[in-house]
Amino acid sequence: MSDHDAPRASPDALLDQAEREGRGKLRMFLGAAPGVGKTYAMLQAARAERAGGRDVLVGIVETHGRADTEAMIADLEVLPRRLIPYKGRLVPELDLDEALARRPSLLIVDEYAHSNVEGSRHPKRWQDVAECLRNGIDVWTTMNVQHVESLNDVVQRITGVRVRETVPDTTLRVADQIVLVDLPSDELIRRLAEGKVYVEDTATRATQNFFKPSNLTALRELALRQVAAQVDSDLVERMQGSAIEGPWAAGERLLVCVGPNAQAERLVREGKRLADLLDAPWFAVTIERPGATLDQGAASRLDATMQLAKSLGAETHNLVASDLPAELLRFARFENITQILVGKARSRRIRLPWGDGNLADAIVQRARGVSVLVLTENETLEASSFRWPETGGWTGYLATTAFVAAASFAGNILARFVSLPNVSMVYLLAVLAPALLYGVWPAVLASFLSFAAYNYLFLDPTGTFTIARPHELLALTIFLIIAFVISAVAGQAREQVRASARRTRAARRLYEFTRTLSALPDAGAVAEAAASEINAATGRAVTILQPEGADLSIVASWPPDDRLDVPARTAARWAHEHREMAGAGTQTLPSAGWTFLPLAVQDARIGVLGIESASNALPDAELRALLSALAEQTAVALQRAVLSTEVRSARTAAETERVRNILLASISHDFRTPLASILGASTALIEYQDRIDPAVREDLLGQVRDEARHLDQMVRNLLSMTRLEAGALEITKDWFDIGEMLDRIVDQARRRGAPQRFFVDCPPGPILAYGDASLLDQAVGNIVGNAVNYAGAKATVTLRARTEPDIVTIEIVDDGPGVPADLRNHVFEKFTRLRTSAADGGDSSGLGLAITKGIVEAHGGTVELRAANAPQDLGAAFIIRLPSERRASL
Repeated sequence: MSDHDAPRASPDALLDQAEREGRGKLRMFLGAAPGVGKTYAMLQAARAERAGGRDVLVGIVETHGRADTEAMIADLEVLPRRLIPYKGRLVPELDLDEALARRPSLLIVDEYAHSNVEGSRHPKRWQDVAECLRNGIDVWTTMNVQHVESLNDVVQRITGVRVRETVPDTTLRVADQIVLVDLPSDELIRRLAEGKVYVEDTATRATQNFFKPSNLTALRELALRQVAAQVDSDLVERMQGSAIEGPWAAGERLLVCVGPNAQAERLVREGKRLADLLDAPWFAVTIERPGATLDQGAASRLDATMQLAKSLGAETHNLVASDLPAELLRFARFENITQILVGKARSRRIRLPWGDGNLADAIVQRARGVSVLVLTENETLEASSFRWPETGGWTGYLATTAFVAAASFAGNILARFVSLPNVSMVYLLAVLAPALLYGVWPAVLASFLSFAAYNYLFLDPTGTFTIARPHELLALTIFLIIAFVISAVAGQAREQVRASARRTRAARRLYEFTRTLSALPDAGAVAEAAASEINAATGRAVTILQPEGADLSIVASWPPDDRLDVPARTAARWAHEHREMAGAGTQTLPSAGWTFLPLAVQDARIGVLGIESASNALPDAELRALLSALAEQTAVALQRAVLSTEVRSARTAAETERVRNILLASISHDFRTPLASILGASTALIEYQDRIDPAVREDLLGQVRDEARHLDQMVRNLLSMTRLEAGALEITKDWFDIGEMLDRIVDQARRRGAPQRFFVDCPPGPILAYGDASLLDQAVGNIVGNAVNYAGAKATVTLRARTEPDIVTIEIVDDGPGVPADLRNHVFEKFTRLRTSAADGGDSSGLGLAITKGIVEAHGGTVELRAANAPQDLGAAFIIRLPSERRASL
């Protein structure tokens, strides 16, 4: 055997093993009847676990007044029951929320098949147990064999009693361990007589009805078989996980081959009956041939049959393969199938295309090590994926007649020039055209019409349907066969093209759906687009809900609606919290008028998708597959949008934090220096006021004044920046002299101790401008202050003012080291700082030039840093251009 053909471990088995690792373990104590000691055995084992140091919590145990059972829980921690109002009284039930919050290592839950009172989160207790398992809590529970759904009819036939509380067979498969608690029939009857099972009156009636020796013996056998089936299931799972192929005769396993024919339902019921007789697990499998199509009726019939098989306890699978027998036998080996049940028609009209006759014959010929059971029918089975396509109506038949008539007319003309055998080729065209345009049945009609027309018009004696020569009969028969085959093949090719086109349209629609969602910027737009597209694809009302606080809120719906009734909202919350389908057609809150699918990606719960369901039934298989794909793409798109929003928010928060830190650091430094001067001068004036020299006092008071003005300037800068960003800067315009403003700014810098040399270069006479003198004073002062901080103590700072047509130009130039090249394009941005200055310690706020730019632009002017003309050019030159007096006065 090559490496390619070597058996491989089942991905499903490996995935199931991985999933079991992440959830709690379920141990079930199974008994044949009440009173065998299931609860007592479970509690006895639980006490041993607690003695070993394990955290054990009794969730709910029904003692039924038995003293020995009550004694077993006397010293165990018992969870208080939840009281649910029902028909005027309070009914105690398992408090599931408290159990999940308490989260013990082991939870004891009695009576697995119990039906919860109306108003509980789940209708059945086994669903409560399933939720605990999903949350990683180990659970021990008890159940009698008569509560198994597939055995319900068998138990009724044995005991004459219909058991109302049942659990699906699938729920038993999740049990990690089944412990059989058995008791001989006579011992159980003795316990019943002693009152250890029921009270006296009830015990007497039970002995006369249910607790008969024959009934108890049969129930014991069912319990033993159920445990054996679980062991066999564990064996198969372990073998698949280890890539070991079967069959292994550890127990019977049945496979039923299901097709879209009307007899498939009977086949499934026979399979169920045979599985019961064998007491074996069974599978219902259907296979789709690539390129094959089914009409709506056949597809609906097949889906209903598979749903019936699932409800009867079968494990259903849909396979795709060209070689149907090979795929079925491969599946049988993989699942350790020991018997295959397949249907076969008594009179086969159509030979199936895989070449081995019908499916039953092919399986019998190829099967090795497995029994094949054939269920015969009186009519032809339609289990093959081959079917006759639609005809196109009467138009196809009329067009077919026209094609044959045209071929006859053309043949009469050609007969004058060519021999008769070549004329027959014209009729093949008359067969091929209807097959391509209208389907198989019009092509079949064309075959017979062409056969008749060629015989009537071209074979002697013409004008009759008599065939004079035997070889002509053979030629006509071959012609009919060829025409028939061509019509069938061409018709099937046409249908396959149609099917391929439908699949292509579906794939393109899904692609367009994904592309549309991926281009949307936020979660709200994604949800709206998804709801609209899914509504168009399904023809049903659609709603999408996402978490908002502690609840779910509707973020999109189509048709637009923002209301859901209480049952629907409850089902939506359940689907979101447990990442499972809920609502109509499911076992969780089936009375809701909607079916909800969870929108989840990996560990992230995005929301839920709701599809309205008028009949409280699940959509068919094709629609379910479409919804699943659309829901998955919607979840991915919503998560992308949410993550994108979170990334933007994180970036904004990080930038805000960075700006805040810069601002705090800058303000703390800029405020610290003048405040230290003010504090020192004022302290000296207070402490030494009687001994201080008047001249020194005058100097200290001047320092206090100058530093206070410095603080005032910084506060004005901060307030100006805030107003600029808010668009609330107030400008009070009036005429003022630019020259006087420059002299005032230089004088203020000198008073503050600036060591640089300052020159003011202005033409004679006033230079008038129309604006807010105070704000422009601040703007120019910020540039001068920048030169004082960074140009150096020996630098020269020159302030020039010039008038040009419609413009007043102000230049502030220094001969210091200038602005580094990497900062030249950013000097007017907030918090841009040069960290090499000894004057400011590298911690200036970096707001001065940004404020200057905002004030100048608010006056309709511009400010720029003039580029250096040559590498040896030093210093910085700032140019402010403001509207002149003539322009401002307009």
